[in-house]
Order: sequence, then structure tokens, then C-alpha cells
Amino acid sequence: MSDTYPNDLLYTEDHEWARPEGNLVTVGISQFAVEQLGDVTQVDLPREGEVLKQNDAFGSVESVKAVSDLLSPVSGKVVKVNTTLQDSPEYVNEDPYDGGWMIQIEVASPGELKKLMDATAYETFLKENED
Repeated sequence: MSDTYPNDLLYTEDHEWARPEGNLVTVGISQFAVEQLGDVTQVDLPREGEVLKQNDAFGSVESVKAVSDLLSPVSGKVVKVNTTLQDSPEYVNEDPYDGGWMIQIEVASPGELKKLMDATAYETFLKENED
């Protein structure tokens, strides 16, 4: 198993990751997404207190190549936003799983986490969807 996709995270088909800790889920984008985007130049994130449904767009990532919507892996309320990314979007490239996290959500429906992929399933998904 590679370090590219940490085993303690869950993944979506849209290349977001979720790190569940109790009733909170920290969200970011995977190394695969970072590689597809190239250098991230801007990150737009929601305000704390915003309520999201699973698969709702909660912001966007802008890079030298494209602008991509960020989709919420779970339903719930945004309780924390990584405001550091406003001034330092490069953290998304440098450290997508730690310094480059984006939001924390208080989970409304913990069952939704079961719909996400573990690292092994995500790697299989990527291999099956290679162009």
C-alpha cells in the first residue's frame, strides 16, 4: 500500500478525502486530484456554520490548469475552515492530507461514511478509470 492514499482516510469518486474523528469529518482533496490540477493558485471555501448535503459543492480549487468544484463527502454543518489556504493555497499541493485540509464538518448522517471508499478501493477505482 502506498503512502499516496493514507489508510485512515475515506475517499469519494470526485477525489475528496474524509478523515472521520468522532462526529467530525475533516475534508480535503486527494494526491490524485492535486496531480491532476497542478499548482493550486486559489481555494474558495464556505463560511463556518454553512450546512451541506452529501455531494453539494462547498467551494472550488483554482489551479494553473482548471477550476474544480469541491464536493462534500458527507452531510452536515461546517464547523471549521482552513483559513490559512486563503493566503497559502500551495499547502494543498505540498501537504494535501495535513496542512492542505479544507473544512471540518459536523456529520449529520454517519451512515453516509459507509458510501465512501477506503484507500484500497480508491486505488482500484483510479486504476479502473485511467484513460
